[in-house]
Amino acid sequence: MSELSFEQMLDESFKTIRNGEVVEGTVIDVKEDQIILNIGYKADGILTKNEYSNDSSVDLTAVAKPGDKMEVKVLKVNDGEGQVLLTYKRLAAEKGNKRLEEAFENKEVLKAKVTQVLNGGLSVVLDEARIFIPASLVSDVYEKDLSKYADQEIEFVISEFNPRRRRIIGDRKQLIVAEKAKMQEELFARIHPGDTVEGVIKNVTDFGAFIDLGGADGLLHISEMSWGRVENPKKVFKVGEKIKVLIKDINGDKIALSLKFEDQNPWLNAAEKYAIGNVVTGTVARMTDFGAFVELEPGVDALLHVSQISREHVEKPSDALKVGQEITAKVVDFNEEEKKISLSMKVLEKASEETEE
Repeated sequence: MSELSFEQMLDESFKTIRNGEVVEGTVIDVKEDQIILNIGYKADGILTKNEYSNDSSVDLTAVAKPGDKMEVKVLKVNDGEGQVLLTYKRLAAEKGNKRLEEAFENKEVLKAKVTQVLNGGLSVVLDEARIFIPASLVSDVYEKDLSKYADQEIEFVISEFNPRRRRIIGDRKQLIVAEKAKMQEELFARIHPGDTVEGVIKNVTDFGAFIDLGGADGLLHISEMSWGRVENPKKVFKVGEKIKVLIKDINGDKIALSLKFEDQNPWLNAAEKYAIGNVVTGTVARMTDFGAFVELEPGVDALLHVSQISREHVEKPSDALKVGQEITAKVVDFNEEEKKISLSMKVLEKASEETEE
């Protein structure tokens, strides 16, 4: 039997490896662009930066050092220069895919950092496996600009898993919907008509404001914004402001709000302030053909009939008065039940003339 050469004996002392095989290696050296490993083969294994991670900013010298053990996959036994090309990220992605498959089956909530903001959605990487979250599944409301999610950690579930087609879809929307449903249920169990609660102004329209109560929105109608009149809600309220409101009514999932707190009702002491015979000052708020309505204070209006404007004949109120004008008049009638007050300027003219005489 012929004797084996030294080279043949040396080759036989090393294990054989194949493309696609998973091996364990020991780090020999770490460079800026590659990690060199001893994999028990006649040639060292080379793990490039691109095959370590999809993150181009990764610093290899910070993640590995000589003596570290690493599990890697063989990409090519001979790269043409006698070296073995290895991959870490693809092995990690395979393990990641297995992890994602289990998460998909168990409907597990995952958390990962957004690595890319794309036109159609977000891309996240978990254990080197890429997950795409379409824009329609990022939130429960339409968001035109997704840039705010860049580099943010977000939670999601896997709604579609098909690694063969490289289609792994994440869904953040259903988590938000579920959380809001839970908060809504807790809110409706907690609030009752008559309660005072704090909320945040979410949107302001011409007819009212929507207040986020933490689980559901309530409507503060323009007629409930003040005991007086509010002409333009947008001049009074700003989105994002905190506000304390009264729960006026709950009808199904609709919540009616109010700022008309009863202890601030101007009619509580109106009988004393506007008793018949009292002389009062007010501002002309609006006019009709039969008279002018005078605001004595927010929430309390009085009628100055055209016949009570002056001792001289007045055809219509606008001939003698204008909106915004401050006038002084005497209370000639007070009806608390119907919340009606009648004024007269004419009687003050008569009294003034009699005094002069």
